Amino acid sequence: MAKLLFVLTASPYWTLKDGTRHATGYWAEEFAAPYETITDAGHQVVVASPGGVVPTVDMMSLRPDMAGGADGALALERVIRRAEELRRPIRLSEARLEDYDAVYFPGGHGPMEDLWQDADAGRLLTEALASGKPLAVVCHAPAAMLATRVRGVSPFAGYRVTGFTNDEEDAVGLAAQAPWLLEDQLKELGVRFERGEMWKPYTVVDRNLHTGQNPASSGVLAKELLKVLA
Repeated sequence: MAKLLFVLTASPYWTLKDGTRHATGYWAEEFAAPYETITDAGHQVVVASPGGVVPTVDMMSLRPDMAGGADGALALERVIRRAEELRRPIRLSEARLEDYDAVYFPGGHGPMEDLWQDADAGRLLTEALASGKPLAVVCHAPAAMLATRVRGVSPFAGYRVTGFTNDEEDAVGLAAQAPWLLEDQLKELGVRFERGEMWKPYTVVDRNLHTGQNPASSGVLAKELLKVLA
């Protein structure tokens, strides 16, 4: 049995460039699909967040039109309700890579508020990348890679990476209000940004780094993790 660390945002909002707070958190599918895949295979999940704050689910991600219909929304809710790990997260500052076999960062807009500048997220990402252990990051969670910069240089520079694209941000109506866009910042970080079709599953694997473009990619990413954990 493997032990995986799921690193979630602690923020229930994203501050837009006009100073208003957009209600958000983690995206339901990006937690639930991998959680179900990993735990059904017999592996253990531990949740960490900045300050050990109980993560907030983005309620928009539980709307039937965002979850593939009413049945899909109910299925996500069932997984979240049974995931006791969500109710008792550890402090991200106390997470030690040596205690885990793999690390996974789900997205949602929350990481654009906190994880992108969280020193502990940056530390854990840097250590995981160097360790060779499987490291999976999806959708908006690659924002946490921005926290890995030391004197302007990131260990992720040169890696092939995907994440939520500018076009997808524009399609959800937030690009014009965003203080910065994930795709732009990742390119400035020096990664080799790749993309697939909007809203379709698309993953990129470069050495031990597994990234997914959008919510639909999270289930695929989890299955890739299972293969390397076997």
